[in-house]
Amino acid sequence: MTARSVEQHAQHVAELLAPLHGRPAEEIPLGEALGRALAADVHSPVDLPLFRNSQMDGYAVDAASVASIPAVLPVRGVIAAGPAGTTVHTPGTAYRIMTGAPIPEGADAIVPVEDTEAADGQVRIERSRTAGEFVRERGSDVREGMLLLSAGSVLAARHIAVLAAVGLQRVPVRPRPRIAVITTGAELVDAGTTLHPGEIYDSNGIALASSARANGAEVVSIARSGDDPAEFRTLLAEATTTADLVLTSGGVSMGDFEVVKETLSPLGAHFGHVAMQPGGPQGTAVVDGTPVLNFPGNPVSTLVSFEVFARPEIRRAAGLPPTEPEELPLAAAVTSIPGKRQFLRGRRTDAGVELVSGPGSHLVAAMAWADVLLDVPADVTALDAGQLVKVIPL
Repeated sequence: MTARSVEQHAQHVAELLAPLHGRPAEEIPLGEALGRALAADVHSPVDLPLFRNSQMDGYAVDAASVASIPAVLPVRGVIAAGPAGTTVHTPGTAYRIMTGAPIPEGADAIVPVEDTEAADGQVRIERSRTAGEFVRERGSDVREGMLLLSAGSVLAARHIAVLAAVGLQRVPVRPRPRIAVITTGAELVDAGTTLHPGEIYDSNGIALASSARANGAEVVSIARSGDDPAEFRTLLAEATTTADLVLTSGGVSMGDFEVVKETLSPLGAHFGHVAMQPGGPQGTAVVDGTPVLNFPGNPVSTLVSFEVFARPEIRRAAGLPPTEPEELPLAAAVTSIPGKRQFLRGRRTDAGVELVSGPGSHLVAAMAWADVLLDVPADVTALDAGQLVKVIPL
């Protein structure tokens, strides 16, 4: 069977995951909206500031009364920030006022406290002020009806701040794709378990779940199956009842205990080879209406498969911007295997991008040390130091 190109398989995955896109928006509490993508434009329901208030701690005055200095004015009271009734200013007087407090009607300037001396119920003002100085006018920041944030904005803390400031409690966001993860292999055990000969710790389950969460998904379950098809079928049936997408690792190659391939092939799944390294064996299926992506089980193959095929579609479904490839110079020459598109682990340095390991799909520590994947085309066998190479940020 002819191997698919990476582009062909990526297109196939995009078509398979098309139902994840364009789902109805959901409204969630503002406190849960960090990192979510807005599903609609958000306009302000109010003016900001909501009322005229003081920009400084100082004294509220009418500018005409401090046109000639020094000016000594009687202090009629103190206005603190917080609930307050209406205060009317009398020309030729002053009110002690705190930052954010409502300015009395008729006052039109604030004299900062450092420009004053107070004693015996009076304030001596050493510097004149013009009308409007240190006054925050109503609506000077935001006007009612103003566009605050556009649809598609990914909400950061600064966005949450303005939405809270205008009194919004809930916001419309793109739904997170719900993802279930199933790892396979009788050799896998939980971290912290005493290993017996032939056993290894399962890193793929938590790695795939973490990758999904980091790209805007909600992980609804993480499960592990041995090599028994009945066990895998049970876990898969449970996953498809709650998830929009199921990710599996292992059991897709040419061995004797390929539980994923054995179980899904009779259901019309596609298994084959993609002309890439690592991550050549790939599978896809639809089970009970839920798409399933089947990745190979070597840890690096699993992660690279997610980065190349799953991450773009998951981010798109969550409304997050795509992770764009970059071009960087090579710090040293690189050789590659002809006929397969290579995704080599690399890291940025001052001299350019450098490899952190060989191409082995078991070198999980090198994946941790990398911050990019070098994307080397299938027809390229050598790249010189200083030559630009496409990289995928991790």
